[in-house]
Formats: sequence, C-alpha cells, structure tokens
Amino acid sequence: MTEPATPPTATGTLSAPDLVARAEAWMAADVDQGDVGELHALIARTSDPHSGRVALAELADRFAGPLEFGTAGLRGAMAAGPNRMNRAVVIAAAAGLGNFLAADVQGTPRVVVGFDARHRSADFARDTAAVLVAAGAEVLLLPEPGPTPVLAFAVRHLSADAGVMVTASHNPAADNGYKVYLGGRVVTDAGQGAQIVPPYDALIAGEIALVRAAKDVPRAESGWTVLGPEITDAYHAAVAGLHDGATGPRLRIVTTSLHGVGGEAVARVLAEAGFTDVVPVEEQAEPDPDFPTVAFPNPEEPGAIDMALALAQDSHADLVIANDPDADRCAVAVLDPQYGTYQGAETASSQGWRMLHGDEVGMLLGWDAAERAVSAGTGGTLACSIVSSRALAAIAAAHGLEHATTLTGFKWISRTPGLVFGYEEALGYCVDPEHVRDKDGLSAAVAVAQLARRLAAQGRTLLDLLDDVARACGLHVTGQVSARFDDQDGIGSTMAALRTSPPSTLAGSPVDSVSDLAEGMDGLPPTDGVVLLTADDTRVIVRPSGTEPKVKCYIEVVAPVEPDASAAALSEARVAARDRLARVGADVRAALGL
Repeated sequence: MTEPATPPTATGTLSAPDLVARAEAWMAADVDQGDVGELHALIARTSDPHSGRVALAELADRFAGPLEFGTAGLRGAMAAGPNRMNRAVVIAAAAGLGNFLAADVQGTPRVVVGFDARHRSADFARDTAAVLVAAGAEVLLLPEPGPTPVLAFAVRHLSADAGVMVTASHNPAADNGYKVYLGGRVVTDAGQGAQIVPPYDALIAGEIALVRAAKDVPRAESGWTVLGPEITDAYHAAVAGLHDGATGPRLRIVTTSLHGVGGEAVARVLAEAGFTDVVPVEEQAEPDPDFPTVAFPNPEEPGAIDMALALAQDSHADLVIANDPDADRCAVAVLDPQYGTYQGAETASSQGWRMLHGDEVGMLLGWDAAERAVSAGTGGTLACSIVSSRALAAIAAAHGLEHATTLTGFKWISRTPGLVFGYEEALGYCVDPEHVRDKDGLSAAVAVAQLARRLAAQGRTLLDLLDDVARACGLHVTGQVSARFDDQDGIGSTMAALRTSPPSTLAGSPVDSVSDLAEGMDGLPPTDGVVLLTADDTRVIVRPSGTEPKVKCYIEVVAPVEPDASAAALSEARVAARDRLARVGADVRAALGL
C-alpha cells in the first residue's frame, strides 16, 4: 500500500509531526482495528517523557518505507505500518499479484494459497484468497496449516498459474512472510512451479506500488475453494515414488519439527517408507507459533536441535532428522566417534552426536542421486548455489553428469534444465524436481533415511560414504562466519570495505583472486557478493543474507586425498582441514571487523 511522499528533514529523517501524519493516514486506510489500535498506542507513547524517544524510533522504522517485495516475496516482523507484515500489506500484495496475473494470463488465473501455523498466517491466507477472487482469479485454499513443500507441489500438480505460501520459514516468532510461486501459463520453462525471479518480482512489485489504500481493495466474502485432503494425499503419493524398496536393519530415528508444521508430515512419509521406529521430540512436536523451547527456530542455529540430540543419546537412536518450522529444510545429525578429534566442528552433544553440515548432506544426497542416474542411464544435471561446496561439481564429473552453479536460493537452483538433484548449504535439498521445484525437507528426510538404511545393511554409515566421496573427489570441508547487523548501513559499509581493502592472505595462503559478484561471474547474473580464492584453493564468499540482517561468509577448504586413503589418514586430513578452516574464519573476521 503506497504512502504519499513526505520530504525528509535536514537530518534525512522524518520529523515527529510528519511521522504522526503518516501514521494517521495509514490508520485511515487500514482494515484491521487491532493494528489501528496498536498504532494509536504507539503514537501516544511518543509524547511520554521516559519512553517517547524509543517509541518515536519505532514509529520511524515502521514508516521508513514499504516492506520490499522481491525474489523472496515479503518477510518481516508482524506489526502495523508499511514496513511490517500486517493485513494491509498482505492485501496490497495480493492485489498487486492479482493485477499482474490478470494482465499476463489469458482467461481465469488459477492460484493456490497455503499457510503455516505462525501467528496471523491463516488471516493473511484468507485475505489473499478474498482479494484474488474479487480480482477474478480461481483460488484454491489449502485446508489447514501445512508445509511449504505441499504448496510448491500443489502449484505443479494443479497446473496453477501462481501459488502463495504464507510463512516466515525459520525466522523468529515475531515474523511472518509471503512467498510467491509462478507456473501454469506464466512460466513454461524449467522454472514451472518455482519461486519468483526477475523480472517477475519487479513486475508484481510495480503493481503493488499502485495500490493506494487497503480498505479500498475489493475483497470477496466467498468464492474460493477449500481443498480437501486429496492434495496432501497426492503429495505423499509423490514422495512414495521415491521409495527404493530396500530392506535393512531397523533404524531408530529421532525427529523434531521445532514447533512447526512438519511433525505429522515427517512421521507419515517415514512410516510410508518403512521406518516405524521413529521417536519425535514430544516437547517440539506440535505446532506452536511462539516456539517456546528455541530462541531461533532454525536447525542451523547453535542449540536449536539440542533436545533432539539428547533424546537420540538417551534412546540409542541411529539418526536424527530435524525440519525447520515450514518443513522445507532438513537437518541431519549422526553419532560420530571421531568428533572429539575435530577442531572447529559445529553442533554436537558431549556424547559425540553432531549435526552434519549442509554441504555434507548435499554431498551424500548428490552422490546417491548421481549413482541412481547412472544406474538408470538417464543422465541429468546436479545443481547447487555458488556458496555451496564445489564437491557437487566433482561428484557430477566423477559420474559423467552435468553440473550447474546458480545464484543463492532455490528460486535459481530449481530452474536448472535437466535437474535431477539440487541443494544449497543452508539445509535445502531438492530430491524430486519432477514434483516439487523447491527445497523439500520431507522428501529429503526420506532420501537420507533410505540411504542410511542401505548403508547399514552393508555394515556401513553415512560417515563411511562421506569418506568414499572424499577419496573420489577430494576432501571438502566447509563452514560459515556470520554477523548480524541492526541496520542495512552496517551491511553496506562492511561490503564496501571488503571491496576496497580485501585481505592479502588467509591462514597464511596468498589471496590470488578477488571477484566481485556485482559485476557478474561465470555467466551468473550480478548479485551482491565477493569471492576470494587463495593459492591453496581455499575459497571464501562474502554476501549479505537475502532473508535476515546478516553478512554471511562461506568458507571452503579443499585437500587432495589418495583414492586408497585409509580411514585413519582421512581422519588426520579432516583434523588438519578443520584447523585450517578455523584459521581462515579468524582471518575473515579480522578482515571484516566482525
């Protein structure tokens, strides 16, 4: 919803009277009385002698500009105002999407709408349905809170022209978001049913900018179709197509959905694949939008899966699988007897359980996908984002398959022609691109569990397969350094400083090349990021996060390994590589002032 332009003051910020005027104009155009009351209370606090300054700063942030609609859709804290997630902003987004589809699609556009269990998600989904029906679209609304992969599946399965998923994925409880997928008659190439990319994001954003007042946007009282269980059943039937039919030792699997919508779904897909000894973390099994047991419901965050690791230890489990709150990501933890010898290993319990890095799971699933493609004689392409490990390219080469490197995000990975497997290091895996052109933490859970079962039947583990990959493709060890910022200025200045004065060495190895991704690289579209390569083939990529106020630094250390290297030799190589990884991370922090 567009706000009238207000000239900045000499300090570059709006004055208090201007802010209040903007807030009052917003309230007059709003549709939600709870949001209106919240703004009234915030305005009243601006005159308080004790808390007025804080309230004014909050008001200024809420009206700093509209919440930006981009390739990640919308995402932000839930509150009143144009720079927050609320009904007025969602109604404007739905109106803009509806206008875009009306102009682009001949006939009646078909849109599928889904939502997770976060606060206000159901309201935002119903508002979206009401606006799109009034705009002349056929709207199919998923019946209850559910996983993002089910929505992504539904877009392709129902030949929809667009899909909307109301979710903030792994963000904190205060946030919500709005993902848009395109398909049907809008996108007809390999991106059918994938998240939006340019120029679609700008076209939709342009339509959103034309919406003047939420209360003036037409909304239907009815007219959308609430789908039954058949769409979820169809999704599960598609996942069942991944079952390998193999039998093996009974595996005990601990699962957690981190208070999200994946608990029942992951139990079902695992049971359908023959895994009946599944032990959920009961305290985190049911959807709870407050995420009471985790500060940040992202499996990558330190401590997020500690309850699952403790349960795995107590229940003598063989594997841990964790999904994020909308179940599009999948984390895997294993019992690693060598954990105590590692330097800089990431999340682990004192008994040796550790979470595999996203790149390690990507190597495992990529190797498995390549083996199956070769066995079937189908060929195909393995794809990963530029910040993911270069090991996948080596795996593809070792199997005579193609490999593609994309920009960060599944909106790019999923568009790869001939895709048979795609992943990004942030725990996102696409193991069934025929049905879901997005990351899918549920089908990935099945793929990992089946791989573990096949290996167990041979008296081997996932860690043994990682050793095989290292022998065939070299040892690739990856890690990440990141810093959270209070505002975008800090992110911009950090990136500018890196471009101006990059480090000359990392862990003692000279930096041989510095590439600015903003200028494009290896045929990729320009994006904000910098790539550092050293003489010993260490790679560091620094970029701002697309979904959080963070700068992320992705580090990869590569060490050659003999094809017949023993397990002991590989263990020594990993210790050395992790030590180097830690030293590179320290140098990166120093270079960026983090």
